Amino acid sequence: VQLQASGGGSVQAGVSLRLSCAASGRSISSYVMGWFRQAPGKEREFVAAISRSGASTTYADSVKGRFAISRDNAKNTVNLQMNSLKPEDTAVYYCAAGTTTWVDARTYEYDYWGQGTQVTVSS
Repeated sequence: VQLQASGGGSVQAGVSLRLSCAASGRSISSYVMGWFRQAPGKEREFVAAISRSGASTTYADSVKGRFAISRDNAKNTVNLQMNSLKPEDTAVYYCAAGTTTWVDARTYEYDYWGQGTQVTVSS
């Protein structure tokens, strides 16, 4: 499955952005979908994941209550709504697809990755 992330940009703190991930080649309904991010000089970190049906979601503590992940299996897309953005949210954001069980969604090494989209939040 090929993944294409989009929607990043440069914004002021406090505003919202919506990232989208478009999949092709295979239906995403077979995969747990996740968003990760990597800031300069830091390791890639988990941000959010959503179960195959969309019924379950999980978030990193740093974004809980501000970010919301959603999916549309019919459209083969996954979104990340990011509200109340902070400078520490600045990173390249990646969407990923994994064959993981839901229990391991936060720590699994996902199977397919998109190319990343830059989010820069200034204070």
